Amino acid sequence: MKFIAVILLITFSFTANAIDVKPDFVVDAKGSGNFKTVQEAIHAVPDFRNKVTTIFIKKGIYKEKLILAASKKNVKFVGEDLNETILTYDDFAQKKNTFGEEKGTSGSASFYIYGEGFSAENITFENSSGPVGQAVAVWVGGDKSAFINCRFLGFQDTLYTYGGNNRQYYKSCYIEGTVDFIFGSATAWFENCTLFCKKQGYITAASTADTTKFGYVFNQCKIKGDAPANSFYLGRPWRPYAKVSFLNCELPEFIRPEGWNNWGKESNEQTAYYAEYQSTGKGAQPTKRVKWAHQLTNEEYKSYNLENVLRGWNPEQK
Repeated sequence: MKFIAVILLITFSFTANAIDVKPDFVVDAKGSGNFKTVQEAIHAVPDFRNKVTTIFIKKGIYKEKLILAASKKNVKFVGEDLNETILTYDDFAQKKNTFGEEKGTSGSASFYIYGEGFSAENITFENSSGPVGQAVAVWVGGDKSAFINCRFLGFQDTLYTYGGNNRQYYKSCYIEGTVDFIFGSATAWFENCTLFCKKQGYITAASTADTTKFGYVFNQCKIKGDAPANSFYLGRPWRPYAKVSFLNCELPEFIRPEGWNNWGKESNEQTAYYAEYQSTGKGAQPTKRVKWAHQLTNEEYKSYNLENVLRGWNPEQK
């Protein structure tokens, strides 16, 4: 009798776990899920739902220009396979809309995220238009957005961290591009990410507000790429009060010795805050950095923790 009870308990535990991880919707382009397109699944999420709505996206290339409305809160995307679950579109800034007007940088995005509490795992986000100028893969405008083990593919302006009051978190992600391929005004923490530099350009173009203490924080990230020597800056200020810090990051030889660029305005040197802490690799040359950049002291470094940078939000706490 005791043996049967144990079997029943084990069976119940497995069932309970299965219920816990069961997605609310399944997207499959081949038709085996609830929806064939990702946008259909987004539309099916109840407006202003307080609980997490999980959408499992099966392998496939989903060519859709996606919008997650502000009313779609706490939506979670889970891909079946990082490299084979691909959300893509091919708009770019100079492309014309139906009125013959250029779409512009913001209009070029493949995916717009307005809803608070969005998260994604094992997904590739792409702008497939190629090296044609500004072409955004993801426009992240929702507060408390988190991306785990995701890829962001593009050239110029790949990842738009939109919104000065927004907090964003990227862990174990791959982000590639050329000019300003991580840009915007949000506060964003990048943990153990790979930044892949193509051709030549600038990794970041932050537009942090003057009232915001932290902009971009890259912690234990690796910068890689096929760019030639001395071809990449760590960043330049899209707006005067840009704030970017690289902590414990590995920098290759194609990072320019001066590290940072003032975007042609000496006045930006008085307002932008660019910093490093214990950079490693051939691109780590603290004595050759521009004089207006900072090498953090051990005491200054202590202020860089998730809850402090993300103003009370710790995405690693479940």
